[in-house]
Parts: sequence; structure tokens; C-alpha cells
Amino acid sequence: MASTSETPVLDLIASMTADSITASSLDPQTLALVRIAALVAVDAPSVSYLLNLGVAGEIGIEPEQVRGVLAAVAPIVGTARIASATGKIVEALEVAIEVAELDEGQDA
Repeated sequence: MASTSETPVLDLIASMTADSITASSLDPQTLALVRIAALVAVDAPSVSYLLNLGVAGEIGIEPEQVRGVLAAVAPIVGTARIASATGKIVEALEVAIEVAELDEGQDA
């Protein structure tokens, strides 16, 4: 079945995410923190952190909580994954800052 959307992959990811949220019995903050832990475990790319940290921020997750997740999973995933995750989080935040600056420039 062919998709009529211009963004079929993004649409699929959004649908999968919505289904996951619906199926979970976790509260939104816990779910967001668990998703961040999973990103660390699979050595996810920066864009995954960008998307998930954006949602986490919108629902009130504080940076200290994200650091807490990194500390909690460190003994399981290892130093290399934590270092990788930290670098990718920094990259994601840099992209978010650049996008915000572009938006501000367009609004001016």
C-alpha cells in the first residue's frame, strides 16, 4: 500500500510513538525518562535525543533528571555509551539553540 504523505517515515515514527504512549502504563515524565535511557542503551543518534529531549522539556523534565538517568544506567551500559550519549545530547542542544536563533531572526 503506497503512502500519500510527503513524510511517510516521520508519519510512521509518530504513529509508533503514539501507540507506545497509549500502551504504556507509565506517567508521561517516567515514560520520557525511560525513553532517554533506551536511547543511551542503543547508542542513538543526536536527532533522537533532540526529539525526545524536546518532548521531555515540554512536560517538565529537568536537566538534573536527565543526568540522573545517565548516572543510573552507567553501570549497565558502560562509560563509552555514557560518553557517547553526553556528546550527542550536547549536539542536539546545539541544534535546538541554532533553530531557536533562526526562529528569532525570522520573527524580527
